[in-house]
Amino acid sequence: MGIFSNLFNKPLEPIDFGIIKTDVHSHLIPGIDDGSRSMEDTLNMLHKFQDLGYKKVITTPHIMSDYFNNNREIIYGGLEKVREAIQKVGLQIEIEAAAEYYTDTMFQDLIGKKDLLTFGKNYVLFELSFQYEPANVKEVIFELTSAGYQPILAHVERYPYYVNKWDKIEDYINRGVLLQLNLNSLTGGYGKDIQKMAQSLIERDLIDLVGSDCHRFEHLMAMESLKTNKYVHQILNKPGLLNKTL
Repeated sequence: MGIFSNLFNKPLEPIDFGIIKTDVHSHLIPGIDDGSRSMEDTLNMLHKFQDLGYKKVITTPHIMSDYFNNNREIIYGGLEKVREAIQKVGLQIEIEAAAEYYTDTMFQDLIGKKDLLTFGKNYVLFELSFQYEPANVKEVIFELTSAGYQPILAHVERYPYYVNKWDKIEDYINRGVLLQLNLNSLTGGYGKDIQKMAQSLIERDLIDLVGSDCHRFEHLMAMESLKTNKYVHQILNKPGLLNKTL
């Protein structure tokens, strides 16, 4: 029995994150949100993304009224500076920018104006409060889809009020929302409940995209420990994972 047990528990080979090609959630434009503080920080993180195997990063600065009043001009202006710095140091990684929208009235105003920053097939990344479920979330989803956008709920596993609430998760899916998971949730860094929720979402095959949600270099270093994680292997090898199409 011991021999067979050892065979079945054989450690996994370290996975190359490059098999999914693109990271879709990060905060790399310096000085405009709670992510990168400087261009040096940004370049260090991009270098680590490249070392992990990524070919492309779609960075998603926060847009949140009263906290991060970013807009198209600020984000794209910062993106151009990052691209110039990448070229100057010779990194071989692509970078695009969209946004991570907080579900507030400013977001709804931008939906109405059809002035959202998107990636891929009109994808829009949005997040919710971590304290409570917004009363208007179903309304916002309807407005997004009616305007021709494809909504993506950021780090679905991290909302305490959705942990093991599978009826709520299924309702999002039925409303046409794609689900994004933070890979670092699988390290336990956000807590054990979040880690278990991330594992369950992968086991149930409910995740459409994964992201690093990288704010600091340390977030990428933590991903090194995930290279032999069975859940990471399962989700990165998923044929329909949308990161691979971007």
